[in-house]
Amino acid sequence: MKGRTNTKFILFQPQLHRQPPALASRLWFLLLLLFTSFTFAFFILTLISTAVSPSASLASAASHPPIPQFVQDALLHYAAAVNSTSGGRFSASELAAVSAAIRRCRPGCNLLVFGLTHETLLYRALNSDGRTVFLDESEFLISRMEQQHHGIEAYDVKYTTKVDEMWDLLRLARESSDSDCRPVQNLLFSECRLGLNDLPNHIYDIDWDLILIDGPAGYSPAVPGRMSAIFTAAVLARSKKGGAASNPKTHVFVHDFDREVEKVCCDEYLCPDNLVGTVGRLGHFVIDTVEGSSSSSGFCSSSSSSMNPNNSSSPALSMSSL
Repeated sequence: MKGRTNTKFILFQPQLHRQPPALASRLWFLLLLLFTSFTFAFFILTLISTAVSPSASLASAASHPPIPQFVQDALLHYAAAVNSTSGGRFSASELAAVSAAIRRCRPGCNLLVFGLTHETLLYRALNSDGRTVFLDESEFLISRMEQQHHGIEAYDVKYTTKVDEMWDLLRLARESSDSDCRPVQNLLFSECRLGLNDLPNHIYDIDWDLILIDGPAGYSPAVPGRMSAIFTAAVLARSKKGGAASNPKTHVFVHDFDREVEKVCCDEYLCPDNLVGTVGRLGHFVIDTVEGSSSSSGFCSSSSSSMNPNNSSSPALSMSSL
């Protein structure tokens, strides 16, 4: 009998190719590091772009090309047509006068407008290659305008005056004409009641080519009136940082020039000698820059106010004209 032969097979099981645990851990760490770095870099870039966007938008506002003349003519035509159906707004001839002044001070006209009105967007469009800033007493109107029209530059103003205080304010200003209410100064540091000293700082640093006053309200004794706007415009025009060597003239337009408050304050601070024309209810003044930190001669060459507030015989304000 044959003995049984047990054949044994040796199976060689191939080893799976595995990476060492340390190498796999390193790979996952590198991937995580790359992902984290990318996320952080994206966050930083987003943060930077968000932070600089307001200033960038303001800087680019002055770099827009001017709109063609035929487009300006169309805008003026339709604005005048709409305004003709409502009292108190600019007439066609008044709009044409402002438009011509903006055109003459190009390129890059610096335009300061007191009052948000029906013509606000028109002024911004006509001065598309310059900088246009609006000041108004209504925070609500400014907020709504900013929401509806991206990039518009507007600031609210806190007026501390009333129409029925005009004579007292003029008297106090005359008493301080060589100090707080002098014609050449930085209003940011002024204590003159007629001066606006709480505007954004850069407003006082800009050399304004054109200032348009169509606000604040001035139709009743309790509203602010335009005494402060006219006084502030007169000081800004005379106190340009560039001096007489750089665009020494400022065009100042005052709407509702036929009203008593506007007429008296214009005579007092913008001066009849500087009046170059009137169109409808719009007065047009050209003010020269005054070199030096003060002016001993006051605002005007002589006391040419049509109604002197120091004169006891001066008539009271006629509210019907306001």
